[in-house]
Amino acid sequence: MTAVQGRRPVPEGPPTVEDLLRLHAPQVLGALVRRYGHFDLAEDSVQEALLAAARQWPEGGVPENPRGWLIRVAARRLTDLLRADEARRRREETAARLAPRDTFTAPPPGEDRAPSADDTLTLLFLCCHPELPPAAQIALTLRAVGGLTTAEIARAHLVSEATMAQRVSRAKQKIRGLPFRQPGPGERDRRLAAVLQVLYVIFNEGYTATSGRLLVRSDLAAEAIRLTRAVRELLPSEGAVTGLLALMLLTDARRAARTGPHGELVPLDEQDRTRWDRAAIEEGTALVEESLGQRPVGAYQLQAVIAALHDEARTPDATDWPQILALYDVLVAVAPEPMAELGRAVAVAMVHGPAAGLARLTALEDRLKDHHRLEAVRAHLLERSGDLAGARAAYRTAARLTLSEPEIQYLRMRAARLTER
Repeated sequence: MTAVQGRRPVPEGPPTVEDLLRLHAPQVLGALVRRYGHFDLAEDSVQEALLAAARQWPEGGVPENPRGWLIRVAARRLTDLLRADEARRRREETAARLAPRDTFTAPPPGEDRAPSADDTLTLLFLCCHPELPPAAQIALTLRAVGGLTTAEIARAHLVSEATMAQRVSRAKQKIRGLPFRQPGPGERDRRLAAVLQVLYVIFNEGYTATSGRLLVRSDLAAEAIRLTRAVRELLPSEGAVTGLLALMLLTDARRAARTGPHGELVPLDEQDRTRWDRAAIEEGTALVEESLGQRPVGAYQLQAVIAALHDEARTPDATDWPQILALYDVLVAVAPEPMAELGRAVAVAMVHGPAAGLARLTALEDRLKDHHRLEAVRAHLLERSGDLAGARAAYRTAARLTLSEPEIQYLRMRAARLTER
């Protein structure tokens, strides 16, 4: 791999109200939990503060210190909730005991520095507490730190919204009363795998949204990268952390070229590679090389190397598919996840032909049943093999299985293009 010189793209413009709310929500929740406890009530209070801001800020203007405004409003609501329980006297005593000694005030107007301790990072480790099962850790963190809705989390995990809502609710109850602090070194190491998995899921939801009219939710991807940088500052010698950050940067480097002028999906082999962020590629490549020296080499490092090989190819034909296939062989041995197997099937097709790739898909049908990506890959390989009718049917099936509007439009367009031929 070689580092590539370049520049970062021009910023996309000032943040919107929605951007600001998503940025500050986990920080506000962390501040309330640290000061008052009561994770579940604190989250309810933060949600009400966010709704108030969404109503007031577009008309009245964004406060000079939006985070302080949100903390103040949410704290007032939390105090009301603590006092409104049927056991009024006992709840008021609890609220008085948990409240900070000094009356809470927002940071001074214009203050833009980060808190001395990153409450968001502490909140992240709290959500990944070992008392929670892995599925609950991910769901709670996506809700509290990533800002995803219950429906979005359910879609990402292929379960019903009701099931996911119950999972989040149980997780909140389980961590109630736990101390809001950074875990010690031993405890932190035990939570790290869950933390990294959560961050990767948040990034993927930002890079390719599972539903809605936008293909990319850059705010989520940026927040995942920010949090991963924070974890790396805490654990600079952990290869998995370095590898994940590299993977995110190398993947996100293509973001500007992934959509057309109307938000339509542009596949990798049709992207204008001059629009890729070469500075991000350079940073990601350097991190990949660093991570490979941090043992053991795991799934994130291997995926980052694959991403780097894609990014270094100046044209689709220049992609080193044999090396990518060899890396996928190692990846599925280390982490035999269905999406890794699906990527390997594509690499097999690029090296040995579409028939070989299609044969690999058969083994994945049970594990990726009703997942649109399996059908989209099948359609692509059938099209390459010359089976246009089969490809057209698979594209249409894939379009029915996704809730992402850009993906639906792209898949339908590919099917229509084959009808015309």
